Amino acid sequence: MLKTYKLQDGKILESCSEINDIMVFVSPDEKERQKLIEEYKLDEHTLNSALDPDELSRMEFEPEHIAIIYKRPRNYSSEDELEFKVISSGLFIFKDKLIIVQPDDIFLFNGKPFNKVTTLTEIMLKLISRSIFHFLEHLRIINVVSDKLEDKINSAMENKYLLNLFTLEKSMVYYLNAIDSNDMLLEKLKKNSSKISFNSDEMEYLDDIIVENSQCNRLAGIYSNILASLMDARASIVGNNLNVLMKRLNIITIGIMLPTLIVSVFSMNVPIPLSEHTWAFWIIIGSSLAAVLGFVYFWRRIGW
Repeated sequence: MLKTYKLQDGKILESCSEINDIMVFVSPDEKERQKLIEEYKLDEHTLNSALDPDELSRMEFEPEHIAIIYKRPRNYSSEDELEFKVISSGLFIFKDKLIIVQPDDIFLFNGKPFNKVTTLTEIMLKLISRSIFHFLEHLRIINVVSDKLEDKINSAMENKYLLNLFTLEKSMVYYLNAIDSNDMLLEKLKKNSSKISFNSDEMEYLDDIIVENSQCNRLAGIYSNILASLMDARASIVGNNLNVLMKRLNIITIGIMLPTLIVSVFSMNVPIPLSEHTWAFWIIIGSSLAAVLGFVYFWRRIGW
């Protein structure tokens, strides 16, 4: 699917024309891929990399354009079951146009950052900055979810919440790799700023993005280390909760066995004391109750 936009008076406006300043290809079909390869001279491997979630961020200089692959978090849905995924997107910068190739249909140019833009390279930098912002937002969500799971694990008897925590830890590994990959891309952009023809404002903005990505990287590392280092402790909590439950069940079983034993003895088909006694039934019941109370006192005395 193709969407086109034009850059006018510092704003990005959607256009009906097939050829414009900005062209966004969403999960391009075979016909659109051939158009990108043959008409715009995009490298086929680079084009495929823009749609490959496992591809690393990178930048390549082609004869007529600059190709950039960067990482961003995929929009979360309930079907993901607490698995936060990372996808790749491609930016192909020509002298007079910007081609964006992405696997999902999201609106790229909403929000205050895109209210005033002047160049295609500035749009490219703001798209990378937006991906860093999304990583930070997802990291905050992951932190909140992990805290809630920890509270549930403290009283859990099964592995459900622990498995959810494992899924979050796996997501953090992918996020760390993606943010590290974007960091290398930003450093490469800075080293090749003269080739890309960044102006002074864009260079200053690039420095700010590098700092933001570095902070995002440190935050992701902290969350990942916390999840990994405390995972064994949380698994032990689940096991300990199960042991406590089994101990309580054993105590209840023993408590029930004592009156059962007493009643069974008096129910044997042999001559036994109290068989002719008027209060025999209540004596047996009282003995059973006394045995249970004695066991409870003994259980509390030894601190079970």
